[in-house]
Amino acid sequence: MQVLERLGCKTFLPKKQVCCGQPTYNSGYSKGSLKTFKNEIDALLSIDADYIVGPTGSCVFMIKEYAGILADDPVYGPRAKKLADKICEFSQFIYRVLGIIDCGAELDATITVHRSCHMTRLLGERTAPFVLLDHVKGIKRVPLHNVQLCCGFGGTFSAKEPELSTAMVQDKVKNIMDTKADILVGMETSCLMNIAGYMNRHGDHIKVMHIAEVLNHDVDPSRIKYIKDTNEPVVPANGEGVF
Repeated sequence: MQVLERLGCKTFLPKKQVCCGQPTYNSGYSKGSLKTFKNEIDALLSIDADYIVGPTGSCVFMIKEYAGILADDPVYGPRAKKLADKICEFSQFIYRVLGIIDCGAELDATITVHRSCHMTRLLGERTAPFVLLDHVKGIKRVPLHNVQLCCGFGGTFSAKEPELSTAMVQDKVKNIMDTKADILVGMETSCLMNIAGYMNRHGDHIKVMHIAEVLNHDVDPSRIKYIKDTNEPVVPANGEGVF
């Protein structure tokens, strides 16, 4: 919220919001999840905001899915559609809605970036966070081998298939450590918790940060820059091969 407020947004945090309902819905409790969905719709629409911003692509995608799930509900169908049209992920909002390319942050570090599955495959956003990170003063970004592969969390997948999940995060951590980066940056808190948890249990030491923490580090507001004030084109969301 500090980042968004610094960029000129007026922010609110609805008190009655809870989980987006994805864990139960993906576990097959489709009817039981409807109450959660409706509660979240009511909470997020309780403030007549222009946009609703989420810190993770996974939750944002689930909330966008409400519109299809509740399409036949005469009351919540239209409300779910209204919510879906307003919500977007944190880095998407900054880059594609606000049109900002440099948040004025500074971080003297070598980073590597974990690109989450839901952010890229479901929301279809592959580039916005990378563009924002590459404009942080002092950062050097090094590529992560097999960046497209899952970290093994996948919500309830890690509990249902612990052996497979562990093997996947083990491979992910090896690739991360091979980069020799100072910091692992991610856009998905669940992925970061999964990766950090494995590293802590196995003695691998690398700092883990959410992109919001990076964009809030040592900020000089005078360096905030809009895309329109540069010669840089807007990079498409599906910019595979570039990031």
